[in-house]
Amino acid sequence: MARSEKAVVVAGIRKSFGDVVALRDVSFEVERGEVLGLLGPNGAGKTTTVNILSTLITPDSGRALIAGHDVVGDPAGVRRSLMLTGQYAALDDMLTGRENLLMFGRLQGLKKRVAKERAVELLEQFDLVAAGDRPVGTYSGGMKRRIDIACGLVVRPEVVFLDEPTTGLDPRSRQAIWELVTDFKEAGIATLLTTQYLEEADLLSDRIIVIDKGTVIAEGTADQLKERTGGTYCEIVPRHMRDLPEVARVLGPLLPQANRAALTETSDRISMPAPDGPTTLMAALTKLSEANIELMDIALRRPSLDEVFLALTGDDTRGDDERTAKLAAADAYA
Repeated sequence: MARSEKAVVVAGIRKSFGDVVALRDVSFEVERGEVLGLLGPNGAGKTTTVNILSTLITPDSGRALIAGHDVVGDPAGVRRSLMLTGQYAALDDMLTGRENLLMFGRLQGLKKRVAKERAVELLEQFDLVAAGDRPVGTYSGGMKRRIDIACGLVVRPEVVFLDEPTTGLDPRSRQAIWELVTDFKEAGIATLLTTQYLEEADLLSDRIIVIDKGTVIAEGTADQLKERTGGTYCEIVPRHMRDLPEVARVLGPLLPQANRAALTETSDRISMPAPDGPTTLMAALTKLSEANIELMDIALRRPSLDEVFLALTGDDTRGDDERTAKLAAADAYA
């Protein structure tokens, strides 16, 4: 495969299970060394996508290439080119960490001496030297995840699929996985990351795809998706809730009608679009100061990736008042 070609190409993939359509014309590409975050609610089609790309199931139509190998026409080539790790480690608990690494090395065609050398390297890289000769069944969840990933790296892959790799891990183990993704980038390995932790996707991903009901509904960098959801807004919290109507009056044309309409008797803050960022904030602060309105807080905010996700998928469990105010700010700015 030429170095200039894409690491992953997905074109018009469709998949149904009986009457249930799991994927509808899903298409995307991943560059070498790029981290692509794949987000979506449960049942959106993320796992089906990963299963097709890793040759565990076949698509009904469309085409997918991994490192130039077709997932249907050359599944063996695909498997040689990728590493797949999920929420549950695919290890032999009766074997030691070192023995698991040796087994994976031999299964992938390494000579015994080379497999032993690679096992030593990986035990050191993943901070598992002290536990290397203990049965994997005695490992903690974080250690199992690390040895699982290490086994997938015995032979350097061109593409890595990380399917919710940090679910259930402690903060230190999660940090270790995050650092590993950075190592993949530096090594030119393409990474497809599915995760339930949106801050994780925000931190690690170069681009993000949001999939819902089997369809790609949004694609872009985290910043681009945040802008799409409304961009920067100003949040104002008066010290006394009774001052909220006066705050709205004093802000005048800075506060669009949609945001005024979102205010209710239980509201304790005002959200308004801030297209000029600090300039908008200073204008609001000046007006409120001249009116002698005491504030608890005033700050510029940007939509979090959680808010982007909820706005795009329509799956929001927050209070109606907060959601209405945030969406009103987004609509006014868009």
